[in-house]
Amino acid sequence: MGNYRTLFTSLLGSALLSLACTSQALTLTPKQEKHLAEAREEMGLGPDDMLKRHICLWDLSGRSGPIFNGATNLRLDLLRYKIDISLEAFTNEGAMVASLKNGQCDAALMSGFRARQFVRFSGTIDAIGALPSLKHMDMLMRSIALPQLSENMVSNKYQTLAVTPAGAAYLFVNDKRLNSLERVAGKKIAVLDFDPGQSKMVAQIGATPVATTLATAPNQFNNGSVDVLPAPLVAYQVLELYKGMEPDGGIVDYPIVQLTAQLIGQTDRFPPAFAAVIREVAADSFSSIQNALEKEAGQIPATWWIDVDHHEKQEYDSMMRAARLKLRETGYYDATMLKIMKRIRCNVDPQRPECSQDTE
Repeated sequence: MGNYRTLFTSLLGSALLSLACTSQALTLTPKQEKHLAEAREEMGLGPDDMLKRHICLWDLSGRSGPIFNGATNLRLDLLRYKIDISLEAFTNEGAMVASLKNGQCDAALMSGFRARQFVRFSGTIDAIGALPSLKHMDMLMRSIALPQLSENMVSNKYQTLAVTPAGAAYLFVNDKRLNSLERVAGKKIAVLDFDPGQSKMVAQIGATPVATTLATAPNQFNNGSVDVLPAPLVAYQVLELYKGMEPDGGIVDYPIVQLTAQLIGQTDRFPPAFAAVIREVAADSFSSIQNALEKEAGQIPATWWIDVDHHEKQEYDSMMRAARLKLRETGYYDATMLKIMKRIRCNVDPQRPECSQDTE
C-alpha cells in the first residue's frame, strides 16, 4: 500500500493541499486577504465569526494517508483566517462522489475524470491531447482564475473551487515497436471503467479497450494483461511499471493528456467571492507543483524513452483532435473550454496546422 500512497499524493494533492504536504504554511497575499474579507462580508460573517465547512478527500490509506494528513496541516493554517474545515477521508472515490451528491460533503477532492460529471467546463481540462505541456497548463490555470470565467466554473448545484496539475500521462508500452498509431492497432489498452471517452478513443484507432481501475491497471500492465497503459510518469517508480516494460518496452515520448485533481464544492456553500479566493490561491501554487512533477520525470532512465518523429506527432495530434471534436458533439467535452485550450496551444505554437482552422 505504501506505493499507492506516494502515487495518489501526487495525483490528488490539490493546490491548497500541496502547500500543506510540502510543509509550506498557507499565507494569503494582501490582495487575497482583501478578497477573503469581501467574501466573509458577502456571507454575513463578522470579523470573529468562524466559517465552517466539511471537506471530503479521496485517500486510499484513509485517515492515515498523506492526503488526509496534508489536509490536517492545512486545517491549522486556515484557522488563522477564521476558517474551520472538518475532514472526512474516503478510500473509495466512487463512494466519495456519492457523498458529495447527497450533501454529506460541502466539497470533495477528486480526479479530473470524476469532476467532469459535476462541472463539464473544468472537467474538460483533461481532454485528450488538449494541453501538450506544463507551460500550456500554467497558462490555463491562470486563465481559469480570472473573474470573467468564474461563471463557467459553476454548473447548477456544483462549482469547481480548485484545479491542480497532476502530471502528463504517457503511453507505457511492452514493446518499443508500438511507437505509432498503426502499430498500436489490435493491441490491448487499459482504460478507466468509469470514463467512456477513453474507450471510444481506443476503439477509434483500432485497438481493444480493457476496462480497469486506477488501483488495478498497473498490475494488469505488469503481468501482461494489457499491452499499453496510459499513466503519469510518477507511476514509473512508485508502481514499478518498469516491470511491465521489461525487456523490450518503453515510454512513448509524447504526452497524451494533462491530468488534474479538482476540488468540487456545493454552490450554495461557497459564494462567488469565497470561491474566487480559493481559485486564486490554487493558481499561485503552480510553480511548486511543477517542480515536483519535473523532478519525477527526471528520475526515469533515458533508455526507456521511445522517440516519436515529427510526422508521427502530427498524426497523434490529428487523431486526438478528431476525438475531441467527436466527444464535444456528444456533449462529453465542453466547447468553451476546448476553444480556450486551442487558443493557448496556438499562442505557444502559431504554426500548428489547427491554428488556421475554426472547427475547435
